[in-house]
Amino acid sequence: MPRPSRNLDRALLAAGRALLPHRGCAGLSVREVAEAAGVNLGMFHYHFKTRDAFLRELLQSMYDEMFSQLQVQRDDAWSATENLRQALRFLGRFLRANRPILSRVLADALCGDPIALDFLQRNAPRHLGHLWALIRVGQEEGVLAPLAPAQALGFCAGGLAMPIIFAGAASESAGLPKALARSLEKDLLSDAAIDQRIELALTAIGAQPGAKTRKKKR
Repeated sequence: MPRPSRNLDRALLAAGRALLPHRGCAGLSVREVAEAAGVNLGMFHYHFKTRDAFLRELLQSMYDEMFSQLQVQRDDAWSATENLRQALRFLGRFLRANRPILSRVLADALCGDPIALDFLQRNAPRHLGHLWALIRVGQEEGVLAPLAPAQALGFCAGGLAMPIIFAGAASESAGLPKALARSLEKDLLSDAAIDQRIELALTAIGAQPGAKTRKKKR
């Protein structure tokens, strides 16, 4: 018997991704996902077996796609500072584009949801470790200040992410005046605003201005 088309897998995952910000890990139902995808329940169980397995694959597929793109932001021809800059620029734009689902997963984890907790515990060290390694290279080359790497990482990640999370939550608040919501989006969520915070963070951890590319080896 031939295996059903994998297009059904993709349709179910796309439906889950659209519903998760509104339902959360605990509230997302198999029936709702199947109906949104136009797929019958039998096919859902054929592809994913259980609701928990579906949620784990949904979250993991989204993260793996992001992490693979993050890794290609690095170029050996660039300086350590430029590699860190490009990684932060990518992460800032990814967070902005996906803040509803990421904010919901974080909230679920803080409430003790086991799937959200397991997802964050297994994956957060991956992108943070990538940034950590870039910072360490910069410190070894002497272009970043010799701070504790965790201090430099926390400053960069916090300065980049928290304004995006705050602005996203505030702009979606029903009680916030529209003019203020638009101002927050412009001042905190625009490409220019994200890039400005990155430059402030790089300056704060001791990034030295200079050429984009490394010096040629002797």
